[in-house]
Amino acid sequence: MTAIGDKTFKGCRGLISVTIGNSVTSIGNSAFESCEALSSVIIPNSVTSIGASAFRWCYGLTSLIIGNSVTDIGSNAFYACKKITSVNIPNSVKTIGSEAFAFCEGMTSLTIGDGVTGISNFAFQSCKSLSSVTLPNSLTSLGQGVFSGIDFPIVISKIEEPFHITVLGVFSNNTYKNATLYVPVGTTQKYRNIMEWNQFLYIEEGTGGATTQEKCAKPTISYQNGKLSFNCETEGVNYQYDITNLDIKAGIAQEIELGVTYSINVYATKPGYENSNISTATLCWIDVEPKTEGIENSIAQVRANAVLIQTENGQISIVGTDDGTIIHAYEIDGQLVGSAISHNGYANLNTNIKPGSIAIIKIGDRSVKVVVK
Repeated sequence: MTAIGDKTFKGCRGLISVTIGNSVTSIGNSAFESCEALSSVIIPNSVTSIGASAFRWCYGLTSLIIGNSVTDIGSNAFYACKKITSVNIPNSVKTIGSEAFAFCEGMTSLTIGDGVTGISNFAFQSCKSLSSVTLPNSLTSLGQGVFSGIDFPIVISKIEEPFHITVLGVFSNNTYKNATLYVPVGTTQKYRNIMEWNQFLYIEEGTGGATTQEKCAKPTISYQNGKLSFNCETEGVNYQYDITNLDIKAGIAQEIELGVTYSINVYATKPGYENSNISTATLCWIDVEPKTEGIENSIAQVRANAVLIQTENGQISIVGTDDGTIIHAYEIDGQLVGSAISHNGYANLNTNIKPGSIAIIKIGDRSVKVVVK
């Protein structure tokens, strides 16, 4: 599946969690609208567009991470997601639609990526918990009432050539009267000469003490002695994870084959830091030779190894297999693209599979589908 269609899960009020696969490139209009129990969303790097009203009225949504390939966030995309506290808009995003994050009243942290060129009408209206905002130098247009209903004490603009704003009320009256607008060195007079910017009573050069946020290191995933572990080079982080059992199915059939396979997504967060990139892995169990000694009541105990599969830039690593296990990687059309033999419980395959493609990993007699990053 490469797209989640319009209204696919609209009104599924009992939907608690969702994993969006790395093959998905677009999320349709109103795809998850009114999923009131949905608490966490990770939009993978494969997604390039988020449709209008895609997550509107998802009142239970508290955690949101937007992948680094999204270019457009549609109008009303996260309208009234009142429990979201942190929004990091990546540099890949070019446009933010009208009312995209309006009435996200719990938002205390907002990062607008350096690639954003336009923010449409009322995009962040009434995000009352925000205490500051930084406008990137890439910005060339601001719509009506973008930050209305918010009384900022500080507004930081990195825009070196301030543009004419053709609408009124981008900020609240209290912001114009009381906030300090910090601008790049040597640009004060430019801002004073342009309508709407000159509504700010207090304009100073500098960054208002703001510093560039350091990004959390990408976490690693490991599995040992029955425990799944996350580690990160950045100290003191919290881990936001999503684990989905890919064998949970719904449908009508006489027989269902269950292989016990889990998809794992995790990223690191820390106050004052930018969220890390997402780490992904596939955890499954591979049957090995059954025990035949001392069998009682004609029952043989089958031993299974936990195997962790991870991909990065076409490279596939497999941890947990018995030494000497032969491993093959195939493209979805069945073409062999790599082979390896496990040594010390580890195997590594270098393939030319493109990121976002599905690979089939054959470990002994077991085949597992994974999405290559």
